[in-house]
Amino acid sequence: MQTSKTHISRRSFFRSTAVVGGGMLLGFNWLTACRSDKELNQITAPPSDWFEMNAFIKIADNGMVTIQAPNPEIGQNVRTSMPMIVAEELGVSWEMVRVEQAPLDTIRFTHQVAGGSQSIRKGWEGLRKAGATARTMLITAAAMRWGADPATCTTRNGVVYGPNNDALTYAELATEAASLDIPEEVSLKDYEDFTIIGTDVGNVDIDAIITGQPLYGLDFTREGMIYAAILHPPAFGLALDEIDDAETRKVNGVLDVVQFGNTLAVTGTSTWAVFKGKKALRATWKEVAPLESTAEHDTRMRELLDSPSKEPLRLDGDVTKAFQSADIVLERTYEAPFLPHNTMEPMNFFADVREDGVELIGPTQTPAAARRDVAALLGRDESEISVVMTRQGGGFGRRLYNDFTEEAAMISSLTGKPVKLVYSREDDMTAGKYRVASKYKVRAAIQNGSVTGYHLTEASINSHMYGLIPNFFPAGSIPNLRIDAHALPSAITTGAWRAPYTNVLAFAEQTFFDELAEQLGRDPIEWRLELLEEAIPAAEQDERIEYSPSRMQGAIRLVAEKSNWGNAPDGIFQGFSAYYSHNTHVAEVAEVALEGDTPVLKRIICAIDCGIVINPQAARNQCQGGIVDAIGHALYGTFSFSKGRPSAENFDRYRLIRMEDVPQIEIHFVASKEAPTGLGEPPFPPAAPAFANALYKATRQRYYALPFTPAAAERPAF
Repeated sequence: MQTSKTHISRRSFFRSTAVVGGGMLLGFNWLTACRSDKELNQITAPPSDWFEMNAFIKIADNGMVTIQAPNPEIGQNVRTSMPMIVAEELGVSWEMVRVEQAPLDTIRFTHQVAGGSQSIRKGWEGLRKAGATARTMLITAAAMRWGADPATCTTRNGVVYGPNNDALTYAELATEAASLDIPEEVSLKDYEDFTIIGTDVGNVDIDAIITGQPLYGLDFTREGMIYAAILHPPAFGLALDEIDDAETRKVNGVLDVVQFGNTLAVTGTSTWAVFKGKKALRATWKEVAPLESTAEHDTRMRELLDSPSKEPLRLDGDVTKAFQSADIVLERTYEAPFLPHNTMEPMNFFADVREDGVELIGPTQTPAAARRDVAALLGRDESEISVVMTRQGGGFGRRLYNDFTEEAAMISSLTGKPVKLVYSREDDMTAGKYRVASKYKVRAAIQNGSVTGYHLTEASINSHMYGLIPNFFPAGSIPNLRIDAHALPSAITTGAWRAPYTNVLAFAEQTFFDELAEQLGRDPIEWRLELLEEAIPAAEQDERIEYSPSRMQGAIRLVAEKSNWGNAPDGIFQGFSAYYSHNTHVAEVAEVALEGDTPVLKRIICAIDCGIVINPQAARNQCQGGIVDAIGHALYGTFSFSKGRPSAENFDRYRLIRMEDVPQIEIHFVASKEAPTGLGEPPFPPAAPAFANALYKATRQRYYALPFTPAAAERPAF
């Protein structure tokens, strides 16, 4: 077996092996396959003792292995895939493993965050080292017993094999191995020797999920806790003036009404009681800031699009000269609205604030930030606060923010009781965090049949694209390029929303490039491949360029092959898009057919270069989910504000995608030995533009705004 050497200092091991963290115990099934006698006889009885090898691994005296899953689980399957990486390097069969969700522990683990599609990418090396280090210690313990050279020993399925047909199970070696010094150097497996990584492994939670076991934050209960419902101002720009809670206090089961800042909370013995009590509250509100409307935002953002920013985010060559000498200038403006996150599980959290400590339990993508924020809110030291993470019924960026966690802690502090705060759908849709409403103006200078200049300007609410995005494609492929960005301040709360900024920017740029290809008389795929060829030397010389032109070419060629690009059956119209985000290269082809005069999305073919694929089954699921999400919001995702109030409060006025809208989706992965990158977000950005480009082929209508069908989206969903 070829190996790569990795040096680990004993002092820093627990931090170097740590990755992202999560929250609760999972069930697991035990199987046996073709094993040696030693392998078959390991798990014969329940364990009576466990031996901790490091922060991630415990081995029982019966051969069972417990592996900690350190990341928050929001449906991206890291509670399965991250332990798979550890098990691979440890040298055990997957059937020997049980998985536990690690608590928040910034000493033993690092980067315990679910966001930015970074869990596997940031955890890859640390998880491998954790498994390899424990394997090395077990081999050392066996070699010491036999008086053998550790280099002559091998492992397979939880057994160490010696040079003289000797064999000892990990169970037999765990006590001795756990007492050994941590090795300073370990060998990591070669790609060709993987037996778990790259195989389809079912979600370790699936049985519990489909049988309704208590895994999610909403499921959590504790004897003696009370419930709370929250009342926020009904519009952005309003503050609490007066309250009348007389009728609320008459509701059976209501215990109290508490106020902090502009927020009211009703506490009681059940969610039914507190929701009913909240409806009975009488509150008046006063205007403390202008009550904003989407129409005003649109006007101001269009004004911003016509002016350069003080400092461009990227500036290559002489853009002014390129446009002055152009034969043709193509200019288009694209726009997209605010959007709520609409997680299936509404916001909720449990808090118990006591003199001797603060206990927080619930769904959060950022547990360390939750601890920090609550500590600051209550004036407590972080060491007094514990955070346990439950499984989460969706995140999409909403649970990166801990406003609801802080509210639960404040209510517990004010009432002196353990409390479970539960939002209604209306609570989060009307006073949550929203995807920024944004507009993009894209201009291209064409001279002698080539694009010589490119100018992108963004205007968005509260913030603009972050620093890496200007270094995505087409950076490096067009000699004269400028990117400007403006943020329009607003009282409406905004935040990260699946594939922040790129979820709209990809639509703008990739539909614009399709229109450019048509203007140039070029095939969209062939032209993209040529542009990327020109970008290869630029990427080699300019360290700012984030994407890999050659890896993007690989994804594009694969999707062209799998979609039979340019040779679709009669009546099928194909649209293409390719985009890099969150360290991953994705190319997609959408296929549309006309049913009468109605265009219908039939199929999306997706090719992805995300490096090594840990669990293909889960990876396909993530990609399919991202594409479905993108298509749904491209069709129906509309949301606006009038005098500070949102246009929808629940799904009766906000339409989501349904099964009948979902096309056939094919996922293909570029074969790779590169370290894995993200998957939760990258398939999302290219889906809408591929769909829009296919729609154009079918109907000759270009789309410049999301969603494509606002009238349908505004119709009641039920």
